[in-house]
Amino acid sequence: MKRKASELFRKLGMTVNLTQPMRNMSVSQRQMCEIAKAISYNSKVIVLDEPTSSLTVQEVDKLFEMMRMLKEQGIALIYISHKMDEIFEICDEISVLRDGKMVMTKKTSETDMNELIAAMVGRSLENRFPPVDNTPKDVILSVQHLSTKFEPYLQDVSFDVREGEIFGLYGLVGAGRTELLETMFGICTRAAGRVYFRNRLMNFNSAKEAIEHGFALITEERKANGLFLKGDLTFNTTIANLDQYKVGMALSDQKMVKATAQEIKIMHTKCMGPDDMISSLSGGNQQKVIFGKWLERSPQVFMMDEPTRGIDVGAKYEIYELIIKMANRERPLLLFPLRCRRFWESQTVSELCQTVIFLELSTRRRQTRRSF
Repeated sequence: MKRKASELFRKLGMTVNLTQPMRNMSVSQRQMCEIAKAISYNSKVIVLDEPTSSLTVQEVDKLFEMMRMLKEQGIALIYISHKMDEIFEICDEISVLRDGKMVMTKKTSETDMNELIAAMVGRSLENRFPPVDNTPKDVILSVQHLSTKFEPYLQDVSFDVREGEIFGLYGLVGAGRTELLETMFGICTRAAGRVYFRNRLMNFNSAKEAIEHGFALITEERKANGLFLKGDLTFNTTIANLDQYKVGMALSDQKMVKATAQEIKIMHTKCMGPDDMISSLSGGNQQKVIFGKWLERSPQVFMMDEPTRGIDVGAKYEIYELIIKMANRERPLLLFPLRCRRFWESQTVSELCQTVIFLELSTRRRQTRRSF
């Protein structure tokens, strides 16, 4: 078994400790293990559902190389993705599903990006990003020489975020983006450094402390640690703000359902109602529920780790509009965008963020700032 597994990983170009427990592997390593497992079945048809969501550029290249090899062996591959660049690179034919219906099927060579996006969202989308009209003010959030105590390590990271600023942090998988955010939020143990908000020290030792002080976090893995998948929309919308719905010693179901219905309306969430199970919603609508959950608390600092991961172009546009609207409320927003393989995917940084820092191997390398 070990020999066969070793051969599979060798073909994928991966170096994996075969005795290492899965729980100790990174998200990208787990993803590649799932792909290797599917290949091991010698299947004639393999379905890959968002297989590159947590892979580095090099790992994606290795995956595509393996897919081309499987194609030459006569294996059919169904590739499900929202990433336009990957679709056009690896697919021979493209089909688009919208609202449960097949709305387009064409050879890749017979269509283009604009037609594909229009088919996905049901309308022409001339601009992939809404106009950014917020004006940042004075520095309100300061991170000074932040380092982590345990692996993966952060090393002496410092930056300032202004009031009403959309602040971007850019780096590949493993660069330390998620660890930086989780350290600020009190999830990862801090070895050194300080975080100040409005000149007050905010070195949190738990997520509970961070939430109580007005910090909000949208995690990278919404299904793993952003949602209660066995709960309904009402539970997932109100869970971070239960004190607001207390009546005596109990919770008011009526108040919770009313608040959820209001968030559904504000966020334009596609669902039947507050009683819907969160697991029945699309990725984009699940993300809207997470945003609604935090907006219920009126956060002072909003931190987002890949907030548009795994959602379609139309839903991305709505999320971007919401981010800009929050910035106009003079909240500092830390936006950690997706890693990219093509330039237009990286436009999240250039079109949405006013300041960007670049991380490499858990260390800040440089910073750029847009002019106004």
